[in-house]
Amino acid sequence: MSLRPCPCTRLVAGVLTMLFVAAAWAQDSRKVEEQRATGKEIAYDRSRGNCLACHAFPTQPDAVQTGNSGAPIIAMRARFPDKALLRALVWDATAFNPDSMMPPFGRHRVLSEEEIDKVVDFIYGL
Repeated sequence: MSLRPCPCTRLVAGVLTMLFVAAAWAQDSRKVEEQRATGKEIAYDRSRGNCLACHAFPTQPDAVQTGNSGAPIIAMRARFPDKALLRALVWDATAFNPDSMMPPFGRHRVLSEEEIDKVVDFIYGL
């Protein structure tokens, strides 16, 4: 008597693999969303990012009492195809424009490197 696998074994293995991949992808998506939410919290926090003091967030209905001295935070992917440039501006805008009123969040250690990454991830999605 030979031991041959049931023909449905491959099907079951394939379905289980697909479910595992889908679960891993969903977990990664949740991590990205959590990071964006955290970036949003930092950006809105008046004692940390305080982006609302100078920038309007037209697509965010919860962005209230915004300033208008900085550029509006909208269409960021189109305005900054290179995300690294956007990050560099948040880290120290005075490196690009010595007269910039934007605080050098990284150079002055107002925000940690991780916090800057989270804020950039959030605003890059707007």
